[in-house]
Amino acid sequence: MTDLHVEEFGAGPLLGYSHGVWFSNRVEDRLGLLDWSRLSGSRRIVRYHQRGHGLSPGEPDPELYTWPSLARDLLAVADRVAGDRPVDWAGSSLGTGALLWAAARRPERFGRLVLMSPPTVRDTRVAARRAYRSGANGVAARGKASWLRIARDFPKPAIFDDVPGWEFDADVPEALIPAVMRGAAATDLPGDEVLRTITQRTLILAWETDPVHPVSSAELLAGVLPDARLHVSRSSADVQNWPERIGEFLAA
Repeated sequence: MTDLHVEEFGAGPLLGYSHGVWFSNRVEDRLGLLDWSRLSGSRRIVRYHQRGHGLSPGEPDPELYTWPSLARDLLAVADRVAGDRPVDWAGSSLGTGALLWAAARRPERFGRLVLMSPPTVRDTRVAARRAYRSGANGVAARGKASWLRIARDFPKPAIFDDVPGWEFDADVPEALIPAVMRGAAATDLPGDEVLRTITQRTLILAWETDPVHPVSSAELLAGVLPDARLHVSRSSADVQNWPERIGEFLAA
């Protein structure tokens, strides 16, 4: 049984969810961008804190925070909450990467997939790798507070200019941040030949104006996965409708 913090609410067929790097469910809830309660009347929602994030334990080992390693955590959570039944699952950013590795490793584990805000991959990940390695060194030398001040100076994606209270946060202990960054720098998607073996019906949700989650990553996945459909949001209001869009996709 996994040692990760798992929470659930709602009733109905199960939908699992894996959040992105730095966040936790409580950070996502505080931002208020995605209201999973909109699905609680028709779905049993299971969310967990990624290793080293929020209320889940972690160790300062970069290997634990690569997408293939986090895929093992995802599979352990799925086994814990779903038994032998295939389960629908959604992942956001890092959670998307972990979900794709998990689906490639154990395709029978999953029903439908939802890939939300896919992160930089392949060619666009080269600069991100450098940024992660630089950030890891910076946090190790000057601490979390200094890094957060720098990160918060970067403008948020223009699509979220009208979202009040938006401020970058990292629900990760200072001692683990360098390892999380180095794990992120050392990871990427499986190759196209592996992605093509993921035959589940898949919904890909992306948003514009965010270089950390470029539309090009979503388009790459839409072009390689055998049964994928892509929706790109151009406003924060459309992003806030993602839970309903996900519900319609899963019920179709």
